[in-house]
Amino acid sequence: MRKLNLHKSQVFFCLMVAFMSGIFIASVLPVPQSLISVILIVAIIGLTVVTYQRTFKNDDLGIYRRRLFAILFFSIILFSIGAWYFNKYNAKHGFVKEVADRNIEVVFRGYIDGESKIQGQAQTYVFRVKEIILPKYGIITDEKILVTDRLFPSRQYGEFLVLAGKPKSPDGLDNDSYVNYLKTQGVTGTLFFPKVLGDEKLHISSLEKIVINSYEIIFRIKNRFERAISQSMPEPNSSFVGGILLGSRQSISSDLKNDFNKTSTTHILAISGYNIAIVSAVFLSLLIVFVRRKIAFWVSVIGIIIFTILTGASASVVRAAIMGILLSFANGYGRLYDQKISISLAALIMILLNPFVLTFDIGFQFSFLSVLGIAYMYPVLRGKLGKIKGPETIKETLFMTLSAQIFVLPLAVYYFHNFSLVSLPVNILILPFVPLAMMLGFTAGIFSIIWPLLGKIVGLLAWALTSYQIWVVRYFASLRYSNLSVDLGLWAIVFVYAIIIVLTIIGTRSINSKENNGINT
Repeated sequence: MRKLNLHKSQVFFCLMVAFMSGIFIASVLPVPQSLISVILIVAIIGLTVVTYQRTFKNDDLGIYRRRLFAILFFSIILFSIGAWYFNKYNAKHGFVKEVADRNIEVVFRGYIDGESKIQGQAQTYVFRVKEIILPKYGIITDEKILVTDRLFPSRQYGEFLVLAGKPKSPDGLDNDSYVNYLKTQGVTGTLFFPKVLGDEKLHISSLEKIVINSYEIIFRIKNRFERAISQSMPEPNSSFVGGILLGSRQSISSDLKNDFNKTSTTHILAISGYNIAIVSAVFLSLLIVFVRRKIAFWVSVIGIIIFTILTGASASVVRAAIMGILLSFANGYGRLYDQKISISLAALIMILLNPFVLTFDIGFQFSFLSVLGIAYMYPVLRGKLGKIKGPETIKETLFMTLSAQIFVLPLAVYYFHNFSLVSLPVNILILPFVPLAMMLGFTAGIFSIIWPLLGKIVGLLAWALTSYQIWVVRYFASLRYSNLSVDLGLWAIVFVYAIIIVLTIIGTRSINSKENNGINT
């Protein structure tokens, strides 16, 4: 007789997926609240009916049906709650939205809530609005607007300002991807070249003061470290190291950025779960040689936290750090750890804090997929190709890199409409050396702060390695047919991922079967 032998963790995983699926569907399709209410009521009635003792018999078949339908209806309930949660978050009232696009001058009081970025002859920064002043009244609020300002004076994080201008809605921008990005950052309006009326300080909570002071220290450390890297090696290598270490791409020339785009290696220049996971995994594998696995894990976690602070501890970096720590936890605690539960739980927490990241934040999606690839595809590649001769560290990095690439590539093609014919060889040639380049660059920066001469000596090693990587990217990008323009629809990408998932499952079962046979023999 059939039995539904699902472990509690498996049921929990199914329910998490149901909730996140509701958020995803509501983010891509307009789902009216009335329809959600109807689905929710029907599901609750269904759950009540199937859990009633007399609905099914108490034999094995009856218990099987009761459990199966209970999980099904409970999943539908959580799916509906997920859709409702997204709609509520999306419709959250914002006073900036009320005054945007009305062609009236508004005064905003608040402070700069992030690092300013240079774009051409202007600088942009996120401004946290604490008070909106209109001709007849004022409004106390707590929102974010994106300000495009003159290049000078350079604005710093935590700087209190009073700005006046005519706010616009972000939806009026031409770039849909950028509009979606602003959504994930909580930006509700834009302000172009405002008048600066003063720098009055506002009354803010003690907790907010602590946060501002903490981030001011973090950004000072980051800026000092960034300057130390630039002093330890020449351009474009210092900008490249700054990109892979700190995610700073402003100093990288447009030509070099274009070459990275052509070879589908732009992901190297962004701080993601992939970068942190690779570095932490390599760092962990080196530490295990000297100390116990669990001690190595905690040392690796401390390293990730320090790395996160040095990169500025932005929301995207913190998310990437969480993903990297999860993967280190998987490696540090072996098979006692259920990877899919913890990775999904981390994603769920991030989505609860900001539902927009699931659909609109490309960085979150790449981080999540790359960590999934390393968690599930890496053991398959390791099992199938592990007998290849070569240094273990390079082999480990190569397998992890390919695992992440396999899971990320289809989504990258979907977003950027570009398929690089040289992506695989370029990634194989340069990615195994990215952790070493990051470690050399990191060491050069630290040494440059302590003793500039020693920093330049280590920087010379980093320069030699990154010169090789940059040369590979430029050479392959210069080839005539290095990339193709590809326009794949959403369902095509879903189909590709379905194939990847099936192949991963088949490969995992094959490896597990071989391991079990080896144990039995």
